Amino acid sequence: MTDDTIFAPSTAPGRAGVAVIRISGAQAGAALRALAGDPLPAPRRAVLRRIGDPASGGAIDHGLLLWFPGPRSFTGEDLGELQLHGGRAVIAAALEALAALPGLRPAEAGEFTRRAFDNGKLDLSAVEGLADLIDAETEAQRRQALRQMEGGLARRTGDWAARLTRVLAHFEAAIDFVEEELPEDLGEAALAEAEAVAGEIAAALDDRHRGERLREGLSAVILGAPNAGKSSLLNALARRDVAIVSETAGTTRDIVEVHLDLGGYPVTLADTAGLRALEKADDPQAAIERAGMARARERAERADIKLLLVDLEAALSDETALDGVAALHDTRSLVLLNKADLCEAAAVQDLARQIGDWDPIAVSARTGAGLDQVLDRLVELAGESFGGAEAAAGITRHRHRRALEDCRDAVARARSAELPELVAEELRLSLRALGRVSGRVDVEDLLDIVFADFCIGK
Repeated sequence: MTDDTIFAPSTAPGRAGVAVIRISGAQAGAALRALAGDPLPAPRRAVLRRIGDPASGGAIDHGLLLWFPGPRSFTGEDLGELQLHGGRAVIAAALEALAALPGLRPAEAGEFTRRAFDNGKLDLSAVEGLADLIDAETEAQRRQALRQMEGGLARRTGDWAARLTRVLAHFEAAIDFVEEELPEDLGEAALAEAEAVAGEIAAALDDRHRGERLREGLSAVILGAPNAGKSSLLNALARRDVAIVSETAGTTRDIVEVHLDLGGYPVTLADTAGLRALEKADDPQAAIERAGMARARERAERADIKLLLVDLEAALSDETALDGVAALHDTRSLVLLNKADLCEAAAVQDLARQIGDWDPIAVSARTGAGLDQVLDRLVELAGESFGGAEAAAGITRHRHRRALEDCRDAVARARSAELPELVAEELRLSLRALGRVSGRVDVEDLLDIVFADFCIGK
């Protein structure tokens, strides 16, 4: 199938000003000539041409034609691009004309990038960086993805692999040239270098999973009693109506989520069911509400940040209203005193002083008072959680972490091995593990998973 010439739109479906159709493979040049005539444009130069249907001779559109002869193209093959007007009928006519040409077929999902990998234009970690760049929703995610796509992680692992290869070469020499007079401390010096590499890998692994968390985003959850204003707070922070707001207790049963961009950091904020004691154990509605509260507590256990919302009116009239917050409070918590607009300022300040250890923020989800301070604190917390994730090309996927752990462990086994042959074997295993990061070795079982996440045309 890799001998086929493939084509697909590289822009999203739907009405747009411009649509790009890519063609890659041995017949790409012939396809461009069939639709736009001779001659092919100069490499990497855009020319305006009439695009026609070879079968009928009728015009399809007027658009730009680009030609990227291999290997200096994205896929490493001959590659052409048609930049047409983005109407559905225009795109459909162009794709139908291409499909009628001999040797051409529509591309499968991720096939352009798969060919770039197969032809050595991208390593596997760069492929994953490209996928992350397409999916990036915030500035921090974009920077991390671009750094990986440009080879940051591959260069880091490549340096480790080069150093371990030199160490392995020393032991191979000791095995193959046993009769030669080699330095007595050759093995010890080589293993010291291997240990240095293992130490650097261990330091990279000790990153609190910042790279993976930046890809996925932080998880924040709003917790509190019924009618504390959780749904109103979610709507206010999202700046749109996401959750239903009602004075009836127990309105929120399922978890409602919204994705936020806080200072360039991705955060998923969840509204949850109100937490309270239920009197009627056999009431069907109570059973539903209990299920919602169980989900809220489970989500709170997994959350990176907990927004503990206090109803100021209830807290000022009943000291036990703070008991629920006290039970949930920990180092991941941010305490918010809601409905400050309905209470006397002096009373609010007095309560804030009493619970000063919690460092609370007085807010009004209805008027927006105090929400800027909340957002500033959330940005600060997100920055602390992701601190260091952007300083260097880091680990962004579980498979990277597993490969580096395997490499580190193999070096440790090499250090304790008694025979040079066993040391060499463990070093070979360590190099094989590093190779899995960039896709140099042992990757066939990974490729379908990696490329299946790509869209058609990329």
